[in-house]
Amino acid sequence: MRKMSYSTMLQFAFLLLCSISWASASHPSRGDFVQCLLNYTDSPSYFAKAIYTQNSSSFTSVLDNYIHNLRFLLPEVPKPLVIITALTENQIQTAIFCSKKYRLQMRIRSGGHDFEGSSYTSNVPFFVLDMSNFRSISIDVKGQTAWVGAGATVGEVYYSIYEANSTLGFPAAYCPTVGIGGHISGGGYGPLVRQFGLAADNVIDARVIDANGTVLDRKSMGEDLFWAIRGGGGASFAAILGYKLKLVEIPEKVTVFSINRTWEQNATQLLYKWQYIAPKLPLNLVITPQIVSINSNQTGKGTVQVTFVSVFRGEVDELLSIMTQQFPELGLKKEDCTEMLWIQYFAYASGLPTSNITESLTSRVSSAKLYYKAKSDFVKEPIPEKGIEEILAKLNELPPFMGMLEWNHFGGGVMETIPESATPFPHRGNLYLMCEGVSWDEQVVSKQRIDWLRKLYKVIGKYVPNNPRAAYANSRDLDLGVNNKGITSVEKARIWGAPYFKNNFDRLVQVKTKVDPYNFFKNEQSIPISQ
Repeated sequence: MRKMSYSTMLQFAFLLLCSISWASASHPSRGDFVQCLLNYTDSPSYFAKAIYTQNSSSFTSVLDNYIHNLRFLLPEVPKPLVIITALTENQIQTAIFCSKKYRLQMRIRSGGHDFEGSSYTSNVPFFVLDMSNFRSISIDVKGQTAWVGAGATVGEVYYSIYEANSTLGFPAAYCPTVGIGGHISGGGYGPLVRQFGLAADNVIDARVIDANGTVLDRKSMGEDLFWAIRGGGGASFAAILGYKLKLVEIPEKVTVFSINRTWEQNATQLLYKWQYIAPKLPLNLVITPQIVSINSNQTGKGTVQVTFVSVFRGEVDELLSIMTQQFPELGLKKEDCTEMLWIQYFAYASGLPTSNITESLTSRVSSAKLYYKAKSDFVKEPIPEKGIEEILAKLNELPPFMGMLEWNHFGGGVMETIPESATPFPHRGNLYLMCEGVSWDEQVVSKQRIDWLRKLYKVIGKYVPNNPRAAYANSRDLDLGVNNKGITSVEKARIWGAPYFKNNFDRLVQVKTKVDPYNFFKNEQSIPISQ
């Protein structure tokens, strides 16, 4: 009798598992799970190099390297039984099969920026599928496209595009250590959003592995699943292997400025004015107000500082002319402006050195680790001055640099022309995305800081739409609601799903039910199946 190949054996095993209830599988055992991985792969010795158990000497460093939030490094936070830094597609297929066989939940980690740690923590037995080895990047300059692995960081993507052609780019995040797979699957905004849309709007193909272990591209997965993984959260539907991106043309050089104004220097009035002029600004100009609590040098007392951070894809004199006409109150001068390469801007925007772009953009591990909690809102109408005053007063209650707001410039441009249903990301036509965050450096004040953020969120709620109150899926916030550990009803999930996806939530449920009817891909805020 001819020996069955490992790929055939795995396909047969998937079919066998599909014929039984996952709930009837044996209780999870780390040893049995690892042995299963080695039994159902075509190269056990090669796979063994990618498997880290809690007994492995490198387990802690592999887990901690891509955890940016110190809240999830605490000893009491549940740790995975196993981490798989997959090297091949077959290893991912095997991991899915063995996950089903031993009822061990799979969490998928790309860059590790998940605000609530759902990509590497769980309250049920679980393992982490770490996609960091899936980071190959292939650029087609002539066709202006790129295939990027889901485990690549935004910085690696930017740098690879720049090396291939310095006047091509991709509309994605400011932060270079964000994983491109998770970023795109939740929408993905950045400094090019007004001119070119979201990262998800510029994806033209994808490769995934579904719950049956089948590798699919856009044609074989169908348009429904392709729609869902571009803004609906890929981890609800499949393991994302990579995306094919449509690149955009950009100038090689840009002009940037960063101007600080305190509360005492009419920061309230400047923020109020910015809301009105933002959608009128040229599409190649983005201004993002960042608001923090500081110590005033003049008085020694607390105050609030607003930093207007801008990037203009043009020359200094043209920028000065625009600002003189549109925003003279800011008082921009030539000496406030700096010209730099477009690729240098991403280091500049993240507070990294612009002199060594290779190191700044391709370093995968961030040294900036804090305890933090974040929330988000989409603002459709300008907040009145009294509302801004109330928000700033709340921010002023914190010690220096512990509370922060960021108003991400969305108003005007293509975001107002793309239908809400074009991708699962529905928040088109807003003035800006407000990100609210609080950080701390001592664990003992965790509860106090999180309580403060929830109070700030309540204050902001007076001035933003509340039917539903919108939120950004990539700024995950478990305060909005969580799924049951088992089956969650669609109506229960709608509590958190409507803020993220609005009317697109129901279509996401339909896609989920079709492509993953046994709800294999799940987490605290994964799309549920309909009953």
